[in-house]
Amino acid sequence: MSDLSVRYIGLDLRNPFVVSSCGLTGTLKGVAQCAAAGAGAVVLKSLFEEQIEAEIGVSDVRRDIDIHPEAPDYLAELGKTHAPRSYLQLIESARKEIDIPVIASVNCVSARWWSEYARQIEAAGASALELNISIMPRSLDQEAAELEIAFYRIVDQVRKKVSLPITVKIGPYFTALPRVVDGIAKSGADGVVLFNRFYQLDVDAESLSLAPGYQFSSQHEMHLPLRWVSILAPQIGCDFAASTGIHSGTDAAKLILAGATVVQLASVLYRQGVKHLSIMIQEFESWLDRHGFASAQEACGTLAQSPSFQPESLERLQYIKALTGLG
Repeated sequence: MSDLSVRYIGLDLRNPFVVSSCGLTGTLKGVAQCAAAGAGAVVLKSLFEEQIEAEIGVSDVRRDIDIHPEAPDYLAELGKTHAPRSYLQLIESARKEIDIPVIASVNCVSARWWSEYARQIEAAGASALELNISIMPRSLDQEAAELEIAFYRIVDQVRKKVSLPITVKIGPYFTALPRVVDGIAKSGADGVVLFNRFYQLDVDAESLSLAPGYQFSSQHEMHLPLRWVSILAPQIGCDFAASTGIHSGTDAAKLILAGATVVQLASVLYRQGVKHLSIMIQEFESWLDRHGFASAQEACGTLAQSPSFQPESLERLQYIKALTGLG
């Protein structure tokens, strides 16, 4: 039987299947269920920067939220019912309850005072910290370089506060993604998660109002992280986690062949149940055995795009093949 264990951002995991930050990891019961199903690690449901501000009474909430009249009251209530203190207690309890790494997650849009909170997360016993950075360009006067620098600043400031391993979860919407990921790694990140699946928006045409779109990923969305992991993993000195669209053990195998150290799962566990995770792990193990890999680490990066491959030429060739039907 193949060895499923991997080393991710300095943490020893029993397998490369990580339950990503979601409602399933927002309670001790949910975290324990994920561990029992075989997860290699769990990322706790994200704590929002605004929750910290609401708890301590900071009035300078994000401008794009605060323009809505309901925002102050909602955030204040959020701070009371899902307070950062409760989050620290969840970390402490989870570390006592389960024997796999527990990764804390903070959803942030600035590099302000909240980086101090990272110290409390470390003191509570978190195995690592995932920064879910959600800075989105919305105005005509924002420049790409300005947004990129904001990412680097957040990582740099948190890195100076804690000795924990740090991962950064980002979206795909950058003009020069390799440059941004390299900058994040150089700012102190031990790993990068590709990609954040942002809130999906819809419109209710009958009530003439905004509505939430479909929130679960589909399997075809896997191809975006697959492409970028294969390009970035050989070039940048950090670990990569692939997220979005991974719904089977074979999907996981594809991402690991491309260079991902681990895969993060959420949608498939909502749709199939947390116990489905054990089936995916078995599928992956069977795939390793079938293809003669002694371990998951041996398979990692086998099909990553080496810089010597001239990836732009390779991708151009695949594009031509797909459109002409001659591949």
